[in-house]
Amino acid sequence: MLSDVSPKSTKQPQARTLPPRPKQVEWRDWLALILLMFPVLLVAVDNTALTFALPAIAGSLQTTGVQLLWIVDAYPLVLAGLLVAMGSLGDRIGRRRLLLIGSVGFAAVSAATAFAPSAEWLIAGRAALGFFGAMLMPSTLSLIRNIFPEPNRRRLAVAIWAAGFSGGAALGPTFGGWLVEHFWWGAVLLVAVPIMLPLVAFGPSFIPESKDPHPGRLDVPSIALSLLVMVPLVCGIKELATAGFGTVPAALMALGLAMGFVFVRRQQRLASPMLDVSLFRNRIFSTAIAANVLALFSLTGFILFLAQHLQLLDGMTPSTAGVAMIPALVATVVAGLAVVPLVRKVRPGFVVAGGLALSATGYALVVLGDHTSGPVLLLAALLILALGVGAAETISNDLILGSVPAEKSGAAAAISETGYELGSLLGTAILGSILTASYQHNLHFPAGLEGSASASAVHQAGETLAGATELAAGLPAPLGDGLRAAARLAFDSGVQITAAIAMVLMAGAAAVTAVVLRKVPTAD
Repeated sequence: MLSDVSPKSTKQPQARTLPPRPKQVEWRDWLALILLMFPVLLVAVDNTALTFALPAIAGSLQTTGVQLLWIVDAYPLVLAGLLVAMGSLGDRIGRRRLLLIGSVGFAAVSAATAFAPSAEWLIAGRAALGFFGAMLMPSTLSLIRNIFPEPNRRRLAVAIWAAGFSGGAALGPTFGGWLVEHFWWGAVLLVAVPIMLPLVAFGPSFIPESKDPHPGRLDVPSIALSLLVMVPLVCGIKELATAGFGTVPAALMALGLAMGFVFVRRQQRLASPMLDVSLFRNRIFSTAIAANVLALFSLTGFILFLAQHLQLLDGMTPSTAGVAMIPALVATVVAGLAVVPLVRKVRPGFVVAGGLALSATGYALVVLGDHTSGPVLLLAALLILALGVGAAETISNDLILGSVPAEKSGAAAAISETGYELGSLLGTAILGSILTASYQHNLHFPAGLEGSASASAVHQAGETLAGATELAAGLPAPLGDGLRAAARLAFDSGVQITAAIAMVLMAGAAAVTAVVLRKVPTAD
């Protein structure tokens, strides 16, 4: 394990002296890991599966562009805001118990949300899913640390965990596309019920309970403050991207930052803080967290516009578009597992930086490539990006757990998973908002459109690509073709602008990571 990376640490030699576990116990350990992968895969898939259902949702519920973004964002927003709080709760009541409570709640809410009659209902349901989803993720990595105390086995288990999360994010569109095409968009949510059944049925028998023997009290004001940090910041980013700089986005972001200051100050004063902010003084820990955030930021942001492009502009069915992304899914998993032996020869900081650089390369291909060549360009870019995400995520998680004392591993795991969700949230909120704003700004309707369609249909076409595609299908050929061409031009322009911003951000992050983590030694 890339643990205890400080030169002064003596924990790693101690860890290597742990006696081997009996084979029967080892078998149960790996079975427990398999069961823990069900919620990991579900949460990861849920982050991206709904993306491929967005065109169907937009047509069925007649959503606005902002509502469409909130349908995606409501889930990771609540999830990210509550992950640390739920991690603290799991320390007190038991991580396995919290995991099972969250599993039952997630399945029940998924079933109810699958039949949402309106956009508002769906947004509320997604927020409720975020609440129960927050109970799932903090438990998984903490339980893995408890189940696998030996460094070598733990490193492999963490690699499988990271590959499952990254692979699940890539699998989401494939799975979601198939469900939408063969059933309806609600099936993407309803499928959570059978996925959770193995965990609920066998988890109590095979997953050992784990909790803090001396927990402090749960601080409710800290939970409220964590939400007051996330919600205004994300809303402010959305307003800034769609409406430009003004009083409202400035006030929202200022409120979020102010609440963040109050939150940090409160954690510093508490005897048992919900979030140990002193962990961020460790440069290895902080840089690895940032790499986590940016890797998921790049992946979810890319999938957001790719899903719409493949279906609405390239004419693929949801399932066909999903199948086209399978190579990226495989690349993510393979890269995550392949870097485990690689860090015995290459410094882990360079491996993480290389992964971020690959993500930048994928976006560069979108910026510089020929978009008239069809979906090949975007799928090739996704493959390169997926390789980078798989590599960066696995090693950054190992660095996070290994750079803090063992007694801080629960807090480190919760922060790591918050980074996952924050990256997914920011990927859709920032890149998605930029894409939407660019589309709306650059769309120029063909002459005669407003007299040939209802005002509401024209407004919907100006809001989203799905609205323009649906309206074009019902217009006479010359006018419909003109609208399709205008929508494609506006959307492709937005894709290139979004990709350029992401490319610069990922390239800069790769350079900073290589410098900050350059002295972290290779694994033993």
